[in-house]
Amino acid sequence: MFIGCHVSIAGGVFKAPERAATLGAEAMQIFTRSPQGGKAPELTPKICEQFKISNLKFKIKEVVVHTPYYINFASENNRIRYGSISVLRDELERASLLGAKYVMTHLGSAGQLPEKEANAKTIEALKKSLEGYAGSTELLIENAAGAGKIMGSKFSQIAEIIKGVNHPKLVGICLDTQHSFASGYDWRDFQNTLQKIDSEIGLDKIKLIHANDSKTELASNKDRHEHIGKGLIGQEAFKNIVTFAQAKNISMILETPHEGVMKDIELLKNLRSAS
Repeated sequence: MFIGCHVSIAGGVFKAPERAATLGAEAMQIFTRSPQGGKAPELTPKICEQFKISNLKFKIKEVVVHTPYYINFASENNRIRYGSISVLRDELERASLLGAKYVMTHLGSAGQLPEKEANAKTIEALKKSLEGYAGSTELLIENAAGAGKIMGSKFSQIAEIIKGVNHPKLVGICLDTQHSFASGYDWRDFQNTLQKIDSEIGLDKIKLIHANDSKTELASNKDRHEHIGKGLIGQEAFKNIVTFAQAKNISMILETPHEGVMKDIELLKNLRSAS
């Protein structure tokens, strides 16, 4: 398993590996476009080659791509919904060009729809995104913190969606420790939390971990990341999480505040060495 963090692609995607290596990262997460919207920068063969050479030079072993924030597969606004379908497919194709292992996406909000209907719309949208897709990059669904009608805060709901899509490229989840804590999964009670997740979706579906401590209390439904050991999940829980990730060969990506993320990477590496 590899340990890394999210890094900027400012100045060109090929500049990201050096930024990651400077922080001590072995893996990295990037956006390939602005997460707020706008046209995606072109990924020419030359740019993709530069990116891959840079990964080799700076010893970045694994690359993952995060979709933009505005994705919403259950939106009743067709422009948003079909735009989300198109962007996800584009991100999968772009990530394949870059040699990324995974693309991860949030699902969006159910809005005024009941859960069953929102799930059905999301399943249909994901099927459309994946129709005819033959790229190398696999798709993960990231769990959410659960505010309002946000989808994916319960692993059982994500399991239902993955089962409904039934596509070989949708392989599992990116488990965010802070989002799950905010949704009521208490990592301080490690074994019981693992058993709960296993019963809802299966531990085999965890393909990547976003390692984030929490500024807010258990079941707060608030998305507030904190440095490892400085939040309410705590370092002892992360010791168990790292041991689990190492045993299952699941890489960990930090999304903690940029100032101090280097210390978070070092801490996770030390926990890995001690496990």
